[in-house]
Amino acid sequence: MRAGLLTVGETMMAGKSSQSNSEIMAEVQLLLAEKRTALSILRIGIAVLTLPLSVLGLLVVTSKYYDPGKVPQFLVPLLALAVGLVLLGVYLIIHSFRSMRRYDRLIQRIKQKYSAIAELIFS
Repeated sequence: MRAGLLTVGETMMAGKSSQSNSEIMAEVQLLLAEKRTALSILRIGIAVLTLPLSVLGLLVVTSKYYDPGKVPQFLVPLLALAVGLVLLGVYLIIHSFRSMRRYDRLIQRIKQKYSAIAELIFS
């Protein structure tokens, strides 16, 4: 991190007691927007994870029409691509869950610090 730049959580925890309710709510809205982005990444990760499964299902269904020993030049790259997509999907899903948990913790800290507006935040 470069000097002078603070993240949302660091700004929140810096002890600025002069923040108005609108500034606090703006921080919460920003965190909720980031959480929605993490949910979108989760949705993309699930979609990427299902692609190789459908391709492999198609290969199994059509396996009686080809001999796997005669077409390794097609199967090996296809299986490598499927493994890569599975790994990418798993990475996106794990990253999304971690991000959502981090944003939830930051919102909980805001709720604890500013109890007057905690009842307005339903996250």
